[in-house]
Amino acid sequence: MDDLNRIDDASAPASGQQGEAASAQPAACPTEIAALRRQLEASRQSEQEARRALSLLTAILDELPVALAVHSDTGSTLFANDRAAEFYNGAAVPIGGMAPTGRRPDAAENDGGGAAEASRPAATVAEDHIAGPDGARTLLRSCQPARINDRALLLSASIDFTARKQVETELSKRAYFDDLTGLPNRALIQDQVELLLTGGERSRFALAFIDIDNFKHINDYYTHAIGDTLLVKVAQRIAAHIRPSDSIGRISGDEFLLVLNPLDRDDDLADFVESLLQELKEPFLIEGFEILTSASIGVSVHPDHGLNYEMLRRAADTAMYRIKAGAKGGAALFDSDMGRDMTVRMAQEQRLRLAVRDGRFCCAFQPKVDIRTQDVVGVEALIRLRDEAGDIQAPGEFIGLAAELGLIDDMTHLALGQIVNAMDVLDEAFGSQATISINVTAHQAGDLKFMRGFCDELGASGFAGRFIVEVTEDAFVAKSRFQAHVLPMLREIGARVSIDDFGTGYSSLAVLADITADEIKIDRSFITDIHKRSRSQSILKAIEALSEPLGMTMIAEGVETFEEAAYLQAATRIRYAQGFYFSKPILMEHLTPARRDLGSSRLSASSRERPGSRDRSLTRR
Repeated sequence: MDDLNRIDDASAPASGQQGEAASAQPAACPTEIAALRRQLEASRQSEQEARRALSLLTAILDELPVALAVHSDTGSTLFANDRAAEFYNGAAVPIGGMAPTGRRPDAAENDGGGAAEASRPAATVAEDHIAGPDGARTLLRSCQPARINDRALLLSASIDFTARKQVETELSKRAYFDDLTGLPNRALIQDQVELLLTGGERSRFALAFIDIDNFKHINDYYTHAIGDTLLVKVAQRIAAHIRPSDSIGRISGDEFLLVLNPLDRDDDLADFVESLLQELKEPFLIEGFEILTSASIGVSVHPDHGLNYEMLRRAADTAMYRIKAGAKGGAALFDSDMGRDMTVRMAQEQRLRLAVRDGRFCCAFQPKVDIRTQDVVGVEALIRLRDEAGDIQAPGEFIGLAAELGLIDDMTHLALGQIVNAMDVLDEAFGSQATISINVTAHQAGDLKFMRGFCDELGASGFAGRFIVEVTEDAFVAKSRFQAHVLPMLREIGARVSIDDFGTGYSSLAVLADITADEIKIDRSFITDIHKRSRSQSILKAIEALSEPLGMTMIAEGVETFEEAAYLQAATRIRYAQGFYFSKPILMEHLTPARRDLGSSRLSASSRERPGSRDRSLTRR
């Protein structure tokens, strides 16, 4: 209003000046004065609204979870919001990668771009690591050049990247490092080798494939927790033994891979591997246990044994398995003979995988016989592989490889399915009272997930009460797990349990008192020439003395001669046996009702058939 009043005063000249003013200019009319007042009032309101909008914008910029800053072309800060001061602890927001003049650090004079283009700052994205009272903070800063009102500016925005950076770091660690040992995993160690292969310097280096011997038994006997601790200590011992230029990674459960770079002399490599073998044979003290172990090591050398990672790894792996197939606890350098073996092995692996895929497995059945009556009391199902030509392969040719490749579970399920589907045929051939034994490896018996699926399938068949699950005595080393978890599952569905190949593994006679099996199968090594071997006879009597009070049925395996069968009948209390003397395994397609007409007592002098047993007995084939 003061401005308007001043306008009114100015529009009325003093009386001494009226004549002169009147002659100089015309007086303003009231309409013009009112219009001028309205213009001034509108201008003042616009200014107030602009100030309020600017205040609101500033408040919004300060509240954004982003640090914002505007820099001049000389690098000075023209504006920074409150978040910028908070994120950078009151310091100026940096201009990543820019010189004070605003030119690119690497800018050169451009022929056609002109000085203005050359001096214009480049857009950048950078990470800022800021220390603070609450810990380190990672900021992701983006800078973008702009020209506003013909003025060169640099706009920057920074976000708090700390949580995401931590997640990225953790994901990277999980992707490239082993959780248990902290060592590089298979992917990272492969990247390191491939970097050596593609680098400018093609120096010789070696890969050493290390496998801990009998690690499964350590897990079973001492528990998995102690097994994990052992792996950590093994990794630490190996890492302390190598040079700073070497690398070590854990590529699977109990397998490690060393990259020995550079390799100057082969003699140095041999000395290093031998010293590492001795180092790993020293005892490990874990939770009061003194654990002794060893390792098998296979070595390959670049470029002698391969020009890429996979060739070198396979060569070292092949050399390692050559050692494990023998005495273990040693080392071998890959050679051409192993290369031929590797080619054969790869072909075998491929054939076996295809056989599993195509279901080219079948069962053969070997009877368990009452050696006094010759009656068939049960049969053992034995898996066979039918190759592409239709020929039958015995399990010794593929079972070990199948277990190594992790195919044994699929094969067991295939066998169980075939047996269940053929129950009518089995009943016709051997009688509905005959039990059916199926083999499960010690590893499978300790795999609770597999055993749950196996028991579910067996229980759903409706024939679980007819089945005896044969498990080698290795499974009973970890008695607590097998007794506590696996046996109850089998008991619940009505299946029985047999200790297979008793006397060849880790058990002793005292083990029999700690387990609750229904049947014990005495390994053929005790039965062969039993009539001539007094030590085996004594062992047999000891097994009898413990088995009978515990209610376990005894089966003699591998009976092949009349003399062996006669001794068992005359000098022992063993009632049941199986072996080639009574019958070879019979393929499924050869099981016909006529098979039940072949029984006769091989031990009777007259070899006459027993009345009433004709449909349930078998002679040796």
